[in-house]
Amino acid sequence: MLIAIVEIPRATPKPDKEAAIARALGSAPLYRKVDGLIRKDFLNGEEGGGGVYLFESREAAEAWFNDEWWGWIEERFGARPTLKFFDHYVTVDNAGGAIRVDGEPVKLDDASEAAE
Repeated sequence: MLIAIVEIPRATPKPDKEAAIARALGSAPLYRKVDGLIRKDFLNGEEGGGGVYLFESREAAEAWFNDEWWGWIEERFGARPTLKFFDHYVTVDNAGGAIRVDGEPVKLDDASEAAE
């Protein structure tokens, strides 16, 4: 799996929570149709916004973040984003009560869990 982090700088003040949620909900349906996208988390920071994307593969991420995407983002937000890719293998999911490797739950022995 692959995590992509997109940051989009902004020259305007940080939107409040309600405005950020409204904007994210306005574009969220688009991301339901992205091939290979497992999850997108929307970001709202003091200096900009963006997203954290979890893709099934680098190929799926590169298909989404293509030349057209860069122009689309610059047109929508008036700024050039930054994009970073990270290989992703292990997830600690405290809400779901699981540790996963490549999306599959694993069981650690008690000694391993206590050492961390």
